[in-house]
Amino acid sequence: MKLQRNGRSKALAIGAMALVSSLSLAACGSDNNNTTSASGGSSGSSSSAAINCGKPGALIAAGSTAQGNAIDLWKTTFGAACSGTTVNYGGVGSGAGIQQFTQGKVQFAGSDSALKPAEVDATKAVCTGGQGIDLPMVGGLISLVYNIEGVDNLVLDGPTAAKIFDSQITKWNDPAIAALNPGAKLPDADIQSFHRSDDSGTTDNLTHYFAKASSGAWSYPASKTWAGKGGQSANGSAGVSAQVKQVKNSIGYVELSYAQTNSLKSAAINTGASKPVAATTENAANTFAKAKIAGTGSDLALSLDYATKDEGSYPLVLVTYEIVCDKGNKADTLDTLKAFLTYTASDSGQKAIGEKGYVPLPKELTDKVNAVIPTLA
Repeated sequence: MKLQRNGRSKALAIGAMALVSSLSLAACGSDNNNTTSASGGSSGSSSSAAINCGKPGALIAAGSTAQGNAIDLWKTTFGAACSGTTVNYGGVGSGAGIQQFTQGKVQFAGSDSALKPAEVDATKAVCTGGQGIDLPMVGGLISLVYNIEGVDNLVLDGPTAAKIFDSQITKWNDPAIAALNPGAKLPDADIQSFHRSDDSGTTDNLTHYFAKASSGAWSYPASKTWAGKGGQSANGSAGVSAQVKQVKNSIGYVELSYAQTNSLKSAAINTGASKPVAATTENAANTFAKAKIAGTGSDLALSLDYATKDEGSYPLVLVTYEIVCDKGNKADTLDTLKAFLTYTASDSGQKAIGEKGYVPLPKELTDKVNAVIPTLA
């Protein structure tokens, strides 16, 4: 699936996200608290902005694989602009990232689901005088990617998708799938489903969707840990993508950028709106525009409407949070951490990942993130 820039521009125009398209370039500074011009983005386009580098340092982080492509872009741009600064990110999955954070091994963790109360309590051991908070940074959508020869426009709904991933529906020509896809040449073939082997925020968001939109077909609680019956497992979004690409008659779930990178087809979702909703950044932006803050204080955890029936609103969305201490961050890397997060939440940083299949967050939300970052201590 190729990202349509004209569609994205329309979404920006109607206010789903107001991004700054041109920014002033600042001259390179010579001291540790310098401001440097940098550019990043896909080939044929660039986004430029003044990056406040802060003090040189090395950041170590880990977590969500869904945001891996975004972090790769950001750390390359930030590192090129800020001499002496490096960002090392391990895509180990949201659950492992949170664990490394609570063990004090990383300066921040990426998670596709907000911290649970028990996890917040665990962070207090490393956030001296404070606790871990959720800063939404990467907007995305979960694609139900498939590899079925001769089927180009698969449509699924919540109950049918849940039954597929729970092995309640095992054939592609099952009547429930056929009813959603009149005229499609569905094969009389076994469904090969793939899920995450690691604790994953992508799994957490998918199962939240099943819990809200499957009409009871998904009988398990929403969780980072896979609970469905049958299927095969793969590690990380990259692993699931690779398996679906290689295995005929397969289906899996990955963040949109992985679907695009691997040239995988994504199912449209029948939400109850007048027509099925395609897995596009524009349609995900419509859902993000209506997200509400569920966290308190400096915690900016979001409440997402997985059961939306609004026209053009794709329900299977996720947001990756950068988890940091509100107080008690390591003094020697705090300045570098603030500088990097300020860049990622900037108009320039969000626009850059929008060109890589992610969904730039609404400016109303990034303004809140940018108000919290300077308060980190």
